Amino acid sequence: MLYSYFKSPIHHHIHEYESIKIALWVPIGAIVSYYFNQIFGLGPVMGAALTGTLASFIPNINRDSDYLPQLPAAIYCGAFVGMSSSQVAHGFSFILTASVFTAIFLVISKSLLNGVGGKLGTLAFLGVSMTYLLLYLFK
Repeated sequence: MLYSYFKSPIHHHIHEYESIKIALWVPIGAIVSYYFNQIFGLGPVMGAALTGTLASFIPNINRDSDYLPQLPAAIYCGAFVGMSSSQVAHGFSFILTASVFTAIFLVISKSLLNGVGGKLGTLAFLGVSMTYLLLYLFK
């Protein structure tokens, strides 16, 4: 792991930002995943898996597009937000707020931690934690 840390290109000196048009798909993935999770009763893992699987077919709509191949990662990042328990996420407003925070984190972290596994789940965790903290402070 140390070898990978020092030899992998995860440290960047030029900071890039993810397109906001791509990050707008994070809330869509979160709401779809939460809908599968809570309303259909599929559970968090199956809800996120179904959302990610459906998102993986989006680039096949137009193979010549530069935009569509970037959407599955953003949708899958939102699917991690949708995995939230009903004890933490008290409805679609919580999921929408957490997914907006997650989308902001996705835009900011474009060139950070490239090649490191778990980035999308970590961003979703940060978005849910931030939303839960704000609700806790203001209630």
